[in-house]
Amino acid sequence: MNNMTLYGKNPLDLLDQFFYGNDSLSAQHRTPVIDILDEEGRYLIEAELPGLSEKDVRLEVKDSTLFLSTGKAESSDENKTDRRWLRRERREFRFSRSFDLPEDVDVEKIEAKFRDGLLSIAIPKKPESSPRVVPVLAA
Repeated sequence: MNNMTLYGKNPLDLLDQFFYGNDSLSAQHRTPVIDILDEEGRYLIEAELPGLSEKDVRLEVKDSTLFLSTGKAESSDENKTDRRWLRRERREFRFSRSFDLPEDVDVEKIEAKFRDGLLSIAIPKKPESSPRVVPVLAA
């Protein structure tokens, strides 16, 4: 990569961009990192949600779909007008995502835990049903 494409003609343009421009890196444009594991007996969804608490997270299951949404609004203390921000990325943040659940899940037993910015959603699988042997009786 050519340094000219990174910061233009003047190296100080990169510094200006950091302090004054390019909102593409701001918090409202970020998407939390999510991992999904298929373990024996369950599926596990882990979502990194730094800066949020369990009160900021909403989980809902409807029609075999798991909906995850989060939101954090700016507090009145953070909104003071006497502050001179050089860069501000930690404002209001909202995120939502949905996951289609496989047929083998037991939606009534889904559990979620939140600790140190990590949301863990355990989605148990239904026990495999073995074929039922039908006895043939003499008539």
